[in-house]
Amino acid sequence: MSGGVTVVLGSQWGDEGKGKLVDILAADIDVCARCAGGNNAGHTIVVPINGVKKSFAFHLLPSGLVNSSCTGLLGNGVVIHLPSFFAELDALEAQGLDCTGRLFVSDRAQLVFDFHQIVDGLKEVELGGSSIGTTKKGIGPAYSGKASRSGLRIHHLFDSDTFAAKFRKVVEGRFKRYGHFEYDTEGEIVRYKQLAERLRPYVVDSVSYIHNAISSGKRVLVEGANALLLDLDFGTYPYVTSSSTSIGGVCTGLGIPPRMIKKTIGVVKAYTTRVGAGPFPTEQLNNIGVHLQEVGHEYGTTTGRRRRCGWLDLVVMKHSSLINGYDAFNLTKLDVLDQLAEIKIAIKYTLDGKELPGFPADLEVLAKVNVEYVTLPGWQSSIEDIRSYDALPENCKKYVEFIEEFLEAPIEWIGVGPGRDAMIKKEVKK
Repeated sequence: MSGGVTVVLGSQWGDEGKGKLVDILAADIDVCARCAGGNNAGHTIVVPINGVKKSFAFHLLPSGLVNSSCTGLLGNGVVIHLPSFFAELDALEAQGLDCTGRLFVSDRAQLVFDFHQIVDGLKEVELGGSSIGTTKKGIGPAYSGKASRSGLRIHHLFDSDTFAAKFRKVVEGRFKRYGHFEYDTEGEIVRYKQLAERLRPYVVDSVSYIHNAISSGKRVLVEGANALLLDLDFGTYPYVTSSSTSIGGVCTGLGIPPRMIKKTIGVVKAYTTRVGAGPFPTEQLNNIGVHLQEVGHEYGTTTGRRRRCGWLDLVVMKHSSLINGYDAFNLTKLDVLDQLAEIKIAIKYTLDGKELPGFPADLEVLAKVNVEYVTLPGWQSSIEDIRSYDALPENCKKYVEFIEEFLEAPIEWIGVGPGRDAMIKKEVKK
């Protein structure tokens, strides 16, 4: 991987398999950074440790940590629930992954507390039938606190008197808004005093840290969380997360200018999935949908929720590409389509006989669109053991090349199975 900053972003509704590409790229990088979100996302990575294959679940920590020479950084745009941070770290180290001296946290990152998680659930109840379907991890309430300038940041932990006063004030504000829910405010203040001391060695000025890394020639990989269609501005609002999941969130979440980003890679699943509520134009509530769920093992790493499934939607992908400007793609889980006799790809939305110019902002419009598809023949053979692009079945290559031509960007990596090595690196013309 060349110098400078490389970014890996989810291009659909999340769960595209970003962690696997990050893991592969991290073998050749020095710093793997997270720029947004919290422990509401998840990657499962299977890697050999001392000759034994182990499955590691990442939620908050950068998944590049699976490579022992890679340092992890949680940037200022991340929201951090410290008990979850340490629980995840302890679990990884118990499995044999030594993270000593190679994990750092921004002093500007916002804190997520247990009361945020309680409020998250209360807000969903309040919304009733129109609930968003959050992970109840407190992410939305933490970002709300950040936006209203009432949040607490990592650096606040190290002035215990100031922290305690601010913490009491914030909790009282939540009691006034939601009623007096059960919560031990003073007990939490004591707990966070202890957590602060444990956290102290991990805390850095992340802006200085990442700029020093870049200027000294270190290779930096930014691991996006969630995906473009869950972006607060460009996603299917309000069925979105509470942070900027786009390329813009990389700049604001780490404090780096656009010119430092040398390559942006979009991770796209060979079909489409999403969790939670909201319109989903290519969703297949039929045998195809069941096939994609079961063969693709479409259950969330963080939540265990069954994902909704449908055909690949290139209207979504065009919207995503316009915003993020992908230089290349990683097409994942292509093998899930192995058994299908024919495969559809969405290429156009129409409403009242007219083609829409892009992906609509209005969800009532999105719910009513007619989807136009192209139908391609399937390859009906297993590609799981194939490791070169030329060896793929012709119909499989036609599927890949149709996507490339439509999106006007190369597919550089192709996932053909769940294993770490089940990834084809495709030669891309410069």
